[in-house]
Amino acid sequence: MSSLEISSSCFSQEMKLPLSPPLVEGSVFEPLEKDMNEVEEKSKDIIKFTAKKLSVDEVSQLVTSPLCGAISLFVGTTRNNFEGKKVVSLEYEALVPVSEASIIIAVSSAHRAASLEAVSYAIDNLKAKVPIWKKEMYEESSSCWKRNKECFWATSD
Repeated sequence: MSSLEISSSCFSQEMKLPLSPPLVEGSVFEPLEKDMNEVEEKSKDIIKFTAKKLSVDEVSQLVTSPLCGAISLFVGTTRNNFEGKKVVSLEYEALVPVSEASIIIAVSSAHRAASLEAVSYAIDNLKAKVPIWKKEMYEESSSCWKRNKECFWATSD
């Protein structure tokens, strides 16, 4: 299993956490033969928390490798509606305008099936383990706090 490198302006130190999908064995960056243009890379997972606007290009560059034939991206954005109400923005710790990315997950692998599985695993586990509260602001000046219902241990509404 690989470890997770977390760097953030929110944290003053690096932390290592295990978070690799149990079905993905070995490193997707380990070359099968040494003669692949003498390219050797180590598997790495990076989580970055930021208040800045998220960039799909920057995140996809982090996982680009000549050893990989697939890059899978998940870009979570804000829907412009909920239960018939027009949503104009979300509030986490920062304001997230409608249609702007609030999370980007990028995975590269030798083949697409492994990278797609890893993206699905990452977002499902994030939503199951992290109680993410968001405040939807509606067009008619009302708002509503919501939590991700997938979080198995957060029970209050």
